[in-house]
Amino acid sequence: MLPEELMLLFINQQNGKLHVDSASAENALAGAVLIELVNSGRIAFEPNGKKLQVVDPTPPRDPLLRESLARIDKPMKPQKAVERLRKKVRDNVIAQLESRGAVRVEPRKVLGIFPGKSYVITDEPGADAVRKAVGEVALGYRGADARMGSLITLLYAVKAVHKVVKGEKRDLTRRAKEISAGHWAGDAVRRAVEAIGAGVVAATAAAAAASSG
Repeated sequence: MLPEELMLLFINQQNGKLHVDSASAENALAGAVLIELVNSGRIAFEPNGKKLQVVDPTPPRDPLLRESLARIDKPMKPQKAVERLRKKVRDNVIAQLESRGAVRVEPRKVLGIFPGKSYVITDEPGADAVRKAVGEVALGYRGADARMGSLITLLYAVKAVHKVVKGEKRDLTRRAKEISAGHWAGDAVRRAVEAIGAGVVAATAAAAAASSG
């Protein structure tokens, strides 16, 4: 599932921390959840293409998607939907990764004082496979499909492509920008992913402004 794969990409395997700040991680993960809900046919854009709405209220089997779908209680713009879904999304995604033995959470001290969490990837082959696949697309070795296109769009939205793929930052960013605007999925899904990616950018910028102000 996209949120789990994105979380694995965010984890720094060297120190158990994240490659991005908390706000960026939560907004991107919320975006990944929204894309899954679009792909499942549960939500779609209104005919005017401005707001996402529930079109199939059937509860998904996955608990994260089920709980998230319930939060889309009215039509809302992508940024608002991202902000609505980001609460506890990181903990919920980590809990699912833990439950299937892909990640282990360990306590750590932030600045030697404050309690924090360290993430240890225990399914290294699975995580390496996701990272390798994203890298091959981001570096231009192969074209993007809907899954890779979605992941790279979300990484690009929080300026993290160069943090999870080894390579020249400028080249990776340029390639990711091209991919995020590419034609790697059906038009409706691609436009939804593009809009959700923009919503992630806006939500992250708003969170940064709020924390600095």
